[in-house]
Amino acid sequence: MTTTAQTTQSIRPILELVDVTKKYGDFCALDRVNFTAAPGSVTCIVGPSGSGKSTMLRTMNMLETIDGGAIYFHGEMIGHTVHGQHRYPVSDATARKQRLNFGMVFQNFNLFPNYTALENVTLAPISVRGKSKPEALAAGEELLGKVGLAEKKNNYPSELSGGQQQRVAIARALAMEPEILLFDEPTSALDPELVGEVLSVMQRLARTGRTMVIVTHEMGFAQDVADEVIFMDAGRIIEQGPPRELFQNPKTDRAKKFFASVAREQAEEHSHA
Repeated sequence: MTTTAQTTQSIRPILELVDVTKKYGDFCALDRVNFTAAPGSVTCIVGPSGSGKSTMLRTMNMLETIDGGAIYFHGEMIGHTVHGQHRYPVSDATARKQRLNFGMVFQNFNLFPNYTALENVTLAPISVRGKSKPEALAAGEELLGKVGLAEKKNNYPSELSGGQQQRVAIARALAMEPEILLFDEPTSALDPELVGEVLSVMQRLARTGRTMVIVTHEMGFAQDVADEVIFMDAGRIIEQGPPRELFQNPKTDRAKKFFASVAREQAEEHSHA
């Protein structure tokens, strides 16, 4: 028989945002956002431009500091400490250490142009994780193989397509062995014909039991891979649930309007194809 303590332990979120608020001057980019991710879950965040999706993602690994609320990783607060009635940012060294738990894949790849694909993947494991060069090279070659780029290991970013560069970026994130993978619109900078190769890599990752949080406008992909989809607007989570339920039967007027507009856009794209 499972004890209450064991049950609580087994369902403890790997990541939790509690009343997270982020402001830029008078503009409230995140308005008391609450979110939990279970270990091994895939969450997709969707919504119109400017709704706070990327800001929410960037608070998770402290690329954006929050102005209110708290973020917990395995039940431990990250980014801030609280003493009495006051909150203080953690030191830069502590923030860097906490950030290692998260792997980030950006819209625009952010590869070093003067390094080969393999060097881009192995640089941080050697300099930050302290791995030996032979160990990092072996792991890097294996990861490039997993994203279908083993033969491109000695190519520079300028010699790769956008889709290939993004797959190198995914391998680079994996090389740091993070517990959570964060993706910020990973296909938005790609030509349409290159989107599929990146999404297929992400689909394979999702099936391996990795915890993933993905900001995306690819609704079909979200429906295929997500355990839960979050719909955001104006810095708030308006609605969330399993993808089929959310896409086919949204409960709020705002979500209904958004998904109806997405459906119309997709229908127009198919009619012109």
